[in-house]
Amino acid sequence: MPSLPSLRSTGGPADRPRIPIPPARAVVDCAVYVDGQRRPGRWTHSGALKQVRSLGEGFVWVGLHAPDDRQMADVAETFGLHELMAEDAVHAHQRPKLERYDDTQFIVLRTVKYVEHESLTTTSEVVETGEIMIFVGPDFVITVRHGDFTHLAGVRAELEARPDRLRLGPYAVMHAIADHVVDTYLDVTAAVETDVDAIEGAIFAPSGTVQIDPVYLLKREITELRRAVAPLTAPLQRLTSPENDLCPKEVRRYLRDVLDHQITVSDRVATYDEVLTSLLGAASAKVGIQQNTDMRKITSWVAIASVPTMFAGIYGMNFDNMPELHWRYSYYILLLFLATVCVGLWRTFRRNHWL
Repeated sequence: MPSLPSLRSTGGPADRPRIPIPPARAVVDCAVYVDGQRRPGRWTHSGALKQVRSLGEGFVWVGLHAPDDRQMADVAETFGLHELMAEDAVHAHQRPKLERYDDTQFIVLRTVKYVEHESLTTTSEVVETGEIMIFVGPDFVITVRHGDFTHLAGVRAELEARPDRLRLGPYAVMHAIADHVVDTYLDVTAAVETDVDAIEGAIFAPSGTVQIDPVYLLKREITELRRAVAPLTAPLQRLTSPENDLCPKEVRRYLRDVLDHQITVSDRVATYDEVLTSLLGAASAKVGIQQNTDMRKITSWVAIASVPTMFAGIYGMNFDNMPELHWRYSYYILLLFLATVCVGLWRTFRRNHWL
């Protein structure tokens, strides 16, 4: 019987050439905008750019979702993006930042989503994060999304309903996206505030035990939210600066409002972080008090139980010269003595709030 050929001889999975995935697979939407209006038709990113440059007006908006290296390299070559910008767009987990390469600006926005849950004791995540990266050039804007909740279809629809905004050019798209992201920050911080209030109410409740794990969970999620939100303030300040000659003056005015909301969100998150730090200390103190109370109760019951234990140990040694063993009422006298001592100890501990 002939033997089967091995994978090595026929080309195993590691030897097979990688099939290139076309850039169109990563493109969610591609459109040409002239005088604030979307041109009809379906476009490739290269065809749309040729159309705009042949007209000498308008701009291209290309939306990508989680492109790989080859897809992003093709888009970068078409639009003349620097290789470092393309590399950052492929590899997610970037901090919010703003970089400039000649006449192209690259901004990274961290998106956040509030994870609905019944209580903090039944969930392992409160805030989920993603990323939106925006390349803005003289006649194009490219958005790269990472995450399943970073959709921009609503932002595109709102902009297309307002041609006066789109006439401001590619930076109007960047402003709309930044405004949308910061507005979600406001919604998420409002939802997180409910969790912080719930934790605060549980810790300072007059009765009941304190579960410290939810406090640590929310503290971790607030830290993640702060890392996503706080670093965006500096890029927005640079965008609104008069020294930023690439961004139109009218768009900078709109961006100042986004910056104000961003600062508000950063202050809220910082406040939540400080409150949770205080609550963590209060929860630790309350847990320590509960442990001390439990130890006092345990000590009290052990002290009460030690009395009959001691007498049982003495009379369990079986010595012959123990005259009490031959007394007629010694058993009843001993039970009465033990009961009296135990009740006396119980009343003493009760009076001192140990029981």
